[in-house]
Amino acid sequence: MDTLAAHAGDDPFRFLGAAAPPIFETSTFVFPTVADAVAAFADEQEHFVYTRRRNPTVRVVEEKLAAMEGAEACRLFASGMAAISAAILSCVRSGDHVVAVDTAYGPARTFLTDYLSRFGVSATLVDGCDPAEWEAAIRPNTRLFYLESPSSGVMKLQDLAAVTAVARRHGIATICDNSYSTMLLQRPLELGVDLVVYSCSKYFGGHSDVVAGAVLGSAERIRRIGDAEQPLLGGVIGPFEAWLIGRGLRTLSVRLRQHQQSACRVADFLARHGRVARVHYPGHPSHPQYDLARRQMKGASGLLSFELDTRDLAQVSRFVDALRLFRLGVSWGGFESLVWLPVIGAMHHAPEERWPSPGLVRLHVGLEDVDDLLEDLDQALRSM
Repeated sequence: MDTLAAHAGDDPFRFLGAAAPPIFETSTFVFPTVADAVAAFADEQEHFVYTRRRNPTVRVVEEKLAAMEGAEACRLFASGMAAISAAILSCVRSGDHVVAVDTAYGPARTFLTDYLSRFGVSATLVDGCDPAEWEAAIRPNTRLFYLESPSSGVMKLQDLAAVTAVARRHGIATICDNSYSTMLLQRPLELGVDLVVYSCSKYFGGHSDVVAGAVLGSAERIRRIGDAEQPLLGGVIGPFEAWLIGRGLRTLSVRLRQHQQSACRVADFLARHGRVARVHYPGHPSHPQYDLARRQMKGASGLLSFELDTRDLAQVSRFVDALRLFRLGVSWGGFESLVWLPVIGAMHHAPEERWPSPGLVRLHVGLEDVDDLLEDLDQALRSM
């Protein structure tokens, strides 16, 4: 995998021997003759006409990602949600029904349950841990299962092989958000998933300096997206942003290994602490789906959550405000350690009865010295 990350998609001699692929920061490509232009317009997915469709820098990174994922093809997008919405729309039409895991990324859930209802697409949310629940939710018009395993809130898993087997029996397409694990720790396509989606802003970029997304799958499915959802919805990634993703991929395995090792120590520390009621981390034996995680994944990444022994937001806020190395911020997957309270977002978007516990805390364990991170957590917990 490290070799693919270093070299897949790269051919220095296409670009004057440049060891790092150049950034083709151009909107338009010109042609020497009318005949060349006619040939290019015959297949805009394979020729460079306009960066909204194809760009050499973007293509290099798409080829690298596809090779690493074991996919036939990939398309990059301007954000994770652009990738998610394009993938979903490629699978449904008016009158269809979707079954989705209820702990999926919030905007993806809203897109499925609220936005798509304008166009006659309905959705059912399920807990998702039991494959039988997916089958029970199927209707005659069900066309898509949307999975996210592990989910990024309470790290809930779905049995991907079992759920995709149900989908195949009923002729239903499957999409899985694999942003938590990346292809290094989980291989959804090999477990039967049709399309894999990513927020590339997370571990692929790895430095909290780029927003991007990706969809990977069969050549046929990706070509359909390249003909419709990608150019028509306009969620087009820029060449520089694609280049940043390509650079990040070269160090992905090194970074992810460190995230994982440090997160395991943090999870163990929290699980033993008297102020912590529960830890949500698929790499820790206390996780209720630990056996599934060991069977389905090659490890857990740097993201975890835990529940304090209080639901008092004032006490929880004292803990968060006392942290010195874990900075308060959304997102995750960068070099830095972050802390977030899911209740903050819910306060403005959901009635109080649907808020998560104020004591639920999400951590992204970054690349700092783990002993420093443990000391930071310890002093903040003592401050409560």
